[in-house]
Amino acid sequence: MTATADMLLEDLLRLPVQERSRIASRLIESVDDDDDSDLSPAWQEEIERRIEAVRSGRSRRVPHDEVMAEMHDLVTSFEPRL
Repeated sequence: MTATADMLLEDLLRLPVQERSRIASRLIESVDDDDDSDLSPAWQEEIERRIEAVRSGRSRRVPHDEVMAEMHDLVTSFEPRL
């Protein structure tokens, strides 16, 4: 980070939590907006479809810890066929 960015961050961290939260949300939105420009229209549509499925309850969310534990179990029980 540049010295200017470091100083700005220090100033921002002194703000009340509500203001920091609002600023953080706007910064994340700006990054998300930039990231989407590299995606094909098909991927953008798929992402929107998945977001809607989660919001509507049609898709089940699984906590990260559960996914990682299941993957660990699968990997450790794997026996390669020779």
